[in-house]
Amino acid sequence: MRSFAFCLFLLAAGPVCAAGAARPNVVFIAIDDQNDWIGAFGGHPLAKTPHLDRLAARGTAMLNAHCQAPLCNPSRTSLMLGLRPTTTGIYGLAPWFRTLPEWRDRVALPQHFKAHGYRTLATGKIYHGGAGAGGRGKAKDGKAAAAKPEFDVIGSAGGVGARPPAKLIGDTPMGNNPLMDWGVFPHRDEDKGDYQVASWAVEQIRQAPKDQPFFLAAGFFLPHVPIYVTQKWADLYPDDDSLLPAVKADDRADTPRFSWYLHWNLPEPRLDWVQERKQWRNLVRSYLAATSFVDAQIGRVMQALEEAGLAENTVVVVWGDHGWHLGEKAITGKNTLWDDGTRVPLIFAGPGIAAGGRSTQPAELLDLYPTLVELCGLAPRTDLEGLSLVPQLRDAKTPRARPAITSHNRGNHGIRSERWRYVRYADGTEELYDHASDVHEWHNLALQPEHAAVLAEHRRWLPTIDRPPAPNSANRVLTYDPATDEAVWEGKTVRRGDPIPLR
Repeated sequence: MRSFAFCLFLLAAGPVCAAGAARPNVVFIAIDDQNDWIGAFGGHPLAKTPHLDRLAARGTAMLNAHCQAPLCNPSRTSLMLGLRPTTTGIYGLAPWFRTLPEWRDRVALPQHFKAHGYRTLATGKIYHGGAGAGGRGKAKDGKAAAAKPEFDVIGSAGGVGARPPAKLIGDTPMGNNPLMDWGVFPHRDEDKGDYQVASWAVEQIRQAPKDQPFFLAAGFFLPHVPIYVTQKWADLYPDDDSLLPAVKADDRADTPRFSWYLHWNLPEPRLDWVQERKQWRNLVRSYLAATSFVDAQIGRVMQALEEAGLAENTVVVVWGDHGWHLGEKAITGKNTLWDDGTRVPLIFAGPGIAAGGRSTQPAELLDLYPTLVELCGLAPRTDLEGLSLVPQLRDAKTPRARPAITSHNRGNHGIRSERWRYVRYADGTEELYDHASDVHEWHNLALQPEHAAVLAEHRRWLPTIDRPPAPNSANRVLTYDPATDEAVWEGKTVRRGDPIPLR
């Protein structure tokens, strides 16, 4: 009777595994540069993502989820370590965190699962630089950059795959960056890196041992640039201006000058560049087509789980590493603290997760580590800065204790509550948007005295730890000196009175 009572206690407690019970598998899916243009998330009315929509219906969609940094390396480092960029000092595309003595032996998410008996596998882009990312150098003392492998098994590298013989759109800003390209050209879907990532994941599911749970990570490259699609995916979308997102001609008129610094001298072209060259529609159509293509690859992985009889005992989580602008706020690309730059798709499905849940509570990618640990009944960690989302995955209406916090370089932070978006820049300037009436963030309310209480409530969530950039930081790391009122980006200095060299 005592054993029976204990089992009832475990069932009532939620998704916690009893000793000796079979732990669920984990399929951990990342999508690079994927904003909220997913059917279930409503970011674009024409988005066609039937497989992700089906997964969201089977589980819970976190509709107000945000990254910790609007750039690949700091976002993924934060998620995998369970630490904010302001704690690690990693804000740019470098360094690889294992080269820093402080984080060389940090137990990352898959390593924690490995320590609890899981077989860990990865393919495609999980960390910035690949699934393992361990070959990115050594620490200054010459020791290996990674004390332990990030995963037991590393599969297909993924990436762009088939490329056209020459760029499709011709020259772009910033020295004709090869990444800045998009459009349709004849090639086989099977030759795309993301198709190969899905194929490798499917094969691992089919061959999975029956006596050991697995943690399988699959990272898809698209819709990251260059965005190359075959005609059948482009044909899902009309070739007319109905595709274009809503923009406001003078949208940046009420935003602080400092907001431009975060998107200064970057390779992503401005809205006026793609408009002048008649590339805006092509870019948007290519992005949507690539999103649908990746959705189909995720569908292949989900089908493999079903066919292997593993779907009922597998926790599936799908996440994007940060948002992406396609003309909103007069830019294309990432590196911003507005909703278009921070909001990401986040879906959980599987044991212990309510079906049909749609939570509007703020969530962070930082929360994935503690959430998966709790869902799988692993030993909890006390050194994680995220919060478990299990309360919201059981009941989507459960309130959350704090907003989502995004940081982009030291001193620049976005705070997203259920209703409000607050941004504070390193020079002290601010923005405030009311999503109850302004989903496009077109009207900055920060200077209106009637919103003083809202500003004060959101200011209290600004990070108390705000470290300078880690040693060897590079690429898109901006520093600001309040004493001189100078911003420095990769050796270039701009002062308040200087023109900002926008491309």
